[in-house]
Amino acid sequence: MSSKPSEAETYEVTLSRDEQWVVHHLLATDIDEAIDNGEAAPAWALELFETIEAADETAVLTDYQAQQLSDAMTAYVTCGDAPEQDIVNGSSVVDRLEARLESRQPTE
Repeated sequence: MSSKPSEAETYEVTLSRDEQWVVHHLLATDIDEAIDNGEAAPAWALELFETIEAADETAVLTDYQAQQLSDAMTAYVTCGDAPEQDIVNGSSVVDRLEARLESRQPTE
């Protein structure tokens, strides 16, 4: 049985400039859509947006942020509307996040 992603456990993820752009674009779009629909943007997305904006190449994510980003990026790259370069870079981000999430130690 898998464990719930931790809010406290963090790790560093290094993203290329192109990967950062795809993450930035995805988060900005999701945040803007939530606001346009009169909803509150998810706190994880707002916090991660700020983290990505402040990072050079390495960002520190919680397990929860990594899982949410992986899910959102997977949906984006498989939606059929994403540009080819976004699919390439977004898939690379997903692969890196999934490898990290699969390697985490289960908590009891």
